[in-house]
Amino acid sequence: MSVAITIILFIAALFVAICLHELGHFMSMRRAGVKVEEFGIGLPPRLLGIKRGETIYSINAIPVGAFVRPAGEDDPAVPRGLAGKRPWTRLGIFVAGPLANILLAFVLLSAFYALPYLVITGNGIMVHSVEEESPAEGAGMRPGDIILRADGYAIRRPQDLRNRIDAVEEGTEMTFLVQRNTEEQQVRLTPTFDPAQGRRTIGVILSWNIITHVEEGSPADEAGIGHGDTLLRVNGAPVYNQQSLSKVLDAAREEHISVTLQRDGEVVSVSLDNRNYQDLPGVEIRWVPGTQSEEERRPVWSAIYAGASYIIFLPVLIVEAIPLIIESPDLAVVGPIGAGQLTVEAVDVLGFGGILFMAGLISLGIGLFNLLPIPPLDGGGMLVGFIEGIRRGRRLSRRAVRLAYTVGTALLIALIVVIFYLDIERLIAGRGFGL
Repeated sequence: MSVAITIILFIAALFVAICLHELGHFMSMRRAGVKVEEFGIGLPPRLLGIKRGETIYSINAIPVGAFVRPAGEDDPAVPRGLAGKRPWTRLGIFVAGPLANILLAFVLLSAFYALPYLVITGNGIMVHSVEEESPAEGAGMRPGDIILRADGYAIRRPQDLRNRIDAVEEGTEMTFLVQRNTEEQQVRLTPTFDPAQGRRTIGVILSWNIITHVEEGSPADEAGIGHGDTLLRVNGAPVYNQQSLSKVLDAAREEHISVTLQRDGEVVSVSLDNRNYQDLPGVEIRWVPGTQSEEERRPVWSAIYAGASYIIFLPVLIVEAIPLIIESPDLAVVGPIGAGQLTVEAVDVLGFGGILFMAGLISLGIGLFNLLPIPPLDGGGMLVGFIEGIRRGRRLSRRAVRLAYTVGTALLIALIVVIFYLDIERLIAGRGFGL
């Protein structure tokens, strides 16, 4: 799929997510008896408006999302106005928009998991690197080792290894069959709990290949490809065996080839002059034998469960990712520009299904962001409604509410400026997200 089409689909997904958000507010207002003066697609100036009942349905010139204009948004004296409704009713109206986004995210993510998708399998899985002071290091595992079996179960992809580690009880020793060069040997170790990942691990990073030699002075050496690196992608396409590498190199028509590598636990990209390669000259690569891509499809019930699980556990993942957000905010916090860049990378890796996945994340992100208790976000309105609700309907002073909305708006503007700066700086620097 071309980058232009991907960007158009991303914009469409963003537009639909915002429109559905406002539709959630609109429907909840109508149900609560609030007079809705206008429901608009796009932002003013108005191009076309049709009045049905007491509401104007409009199409506007600026194609950015949608809006709902209720009567009495700030004045409780206006008959059938929003501000005149009881606190719990207003809270429900404010939460309806984010809930609509979360529901859309659930549908899109479930659809993504229900589609056929490619998985890579092989006769084992390779160790790219071993973490210091980990069980694997203590047991003598080395980069380049191929894990063939774990407690007698064949390991054909990373998920198999994770499943076997999760299946054993805490403190249980496991036996691994490992191939080192041409010899097989057993390795015994006990997985330990990693708080950062929230699960037991053995302390290895896995891959499908490892670069064993780079000829000095070769184009690969000049580009910065080194011994011990792992090839992840070439021109955005995943490489997992010699055939996949040759195929993407043969199809390359650009002046430079983008090579994505795994190095010391990090993902880096280098640029290589395109000289119509059939292989990477001067580079020796060790591949996991029998590696191939296979198509899988989840049952509908499993896809629904996966979509729901992603939404339920995402807030937990966000909390656990706070150290990463602090360390690398340019990769962890994104705005529309960064989301568009991330969508292009996701489609390169996941194919068309990446659009559904990213559309789900976009809708989920809009919903969760609007739940933040900061005026003028929906969460700010919910907070006001909640406080007035527990005060038995006694309203906060209009001055206090106005001050909260002024301060909140200033904070949001500052946040938006920072996020746009990070997005643009990332693009200028040519950095990606390393999917």
